Amino acid sequence: MRILVSNDDGYFAPGIAALAAALAEVGDVTVVAPERDRSGASNSLTLDRPLSLRRAANGFHFVNGTPTDCVHLAVTGMLDHLPDMVVSGVNHGANMGDDTLYSGTVAAATEGYLLGVPSIAISLVSKQASDFSAAARVARDLAARFQCQPFRQPVLLNVNVPDRPYEELRGHKITRLGKRHKAEPVIRSVTPRNETVYWVGPAGQAADAGEGTDFHAVTEGFVSITPLQIDLTHYNMMSGVSEWLAR
Repeated sequence: MRILVSNDDGYFAPGIAALAAALAEVGDVTVVAPERDRSGASNSLTLDRPLSLRRAANGFHFVNGTPTDCVHLAVTGMLDHLPDMVVSGVNHGANMGDDTLYSGTVAAATEGYLLGVPSIAISLVSKQASDFSAAARVARDLAARFQCQPFRQPVLLNVNVPDRPYEELRGHKITRLGKRHKAEPVIRSVTPRNETVYWVGPAGQAADAGEGTDFHAVTEGFVSITPLQIDLTHYNMMSGVSEWLAR
């Protein structure tokens, strides 16, 4: 099985090293990741300049672009064969609820999915992560299951793993995305040159975290697995908008 690995934390991140090592137990792994941290890049493609592809001493490839750039470049220009799977991560921090709209980790997996490849985004739910082995092992388990029981069509899975030893995980739950409260305000500060600058504030706390959501599953010690789709159409609003335009 040929596995393409990417992330949004950069090719030097400990999470991607742990992921690549775990997946190498079940397949032939190629790593193509951003040259620097591109967290929050979402599904952006670089169209205003050329991209460069370089190889690090550890064999990982890195690109001066976004996570989406990395997967797009690898699948459509670098690799001789379409990969059997794209796995993105292990992200340092959760990608649950509204996070998926901004996440570069999810974006890398989404690009694989859009290119017809089964894809997984995997994140470790921790702010002070130091051990990515449990999340990497979960990814390996899922890849091995894909190998033995492939889906008949491409699938996009968003996986969030509690920050605890693998043996202490309570299993997995198939979940829906929860929802966060509105993000905290931007943080204003002044530079030594008396220039006003702003930092994007932290994400809001969970608002919809009831049973069945990704937030609830992780809080209870389960691995959350959420199947995602790309269709953003708000079908219930179509008639309402039609009536509004007809007035």
